[in-house]
Amino acid sequence: MTRTSDAQGGQVTLSRDGLPGWLEPVVRAAETVQPLQLSRFLPPENGAGRQSAVLILFGEGERGPELLLMERAGSLRSHAGQPSFPGGALDPEDGDPQGEGPLRAALREAQEETGLDPSGVQLFGVLPRLYIPVSGFVVTPVLGWWRRPSPVGVVDPNETARVFTVPVADLTDPANRATAVHPRGHSGPAFLVESALVWGFTAGVIDRLLHYAGWERPWDRGKQVPLDWHA
Repeated sequence: MTRTSDAQGGQVTLSRDGLPGWLEPVVRAAETVQPLQLSRFLPPENGAGRQSAVLILFGEGERGPELLLMERAGSLRSHAGQPSFPGGALDPEDGDPQGEGPLRAALREAQEETGLDPSGVQLFGVLPRLYIPVSGFVVTPVLGWWRRPSPVGVVDPNETARVFTVPVADLTDPANRATAVHPRGHSGPAFLVESALVWGFTAGVIDRLLHYAGWERPWDRGKQVPLDWHA
């Protein structure tokens, strides 16, 4: 499966050609997963919400498969200090939100936030659109393979506190898994990795990807990590 379109500064391509074998379970999950299997928060039927995209970028590091994450600056109004996938709102020049717009936005935002070279990324799938009620974002998760890794780091300290990769082996390690509990009463999966607590939307997507890719290992869902009121 390949889709190609003209894009600002080059082309946007969605292709599964030449992916490493270990990514095949993720490809299958992306083909079959239904929106409600990823989240109970789906885009409003009236079309409300700000269109956005995130890049779920798989690479291969010293310890095998890994994911690229960043930690948002503590001064931001939305999701301050929270680890997340690179991403953000679509710009008009990204194009059609129902077409290649999210692909362009995911790559553009990743470049702006982490310094990533988009030419080294092979986009291979798109997950169903999800909704983040607290910020009103309608998010398209875009899956990528870091075919040619490039240096990454903080581009703008006002937006990003740090950029880091997490081995998938650490994400699947039961010792690093917990349930994050907010003072308001809601809870969800969390990961304690790379001196960070990954929770919320990002942790929810990672949790479901691990599950539907068949990578999840049994873990203690009774192990709780309390969040504070600022979360």
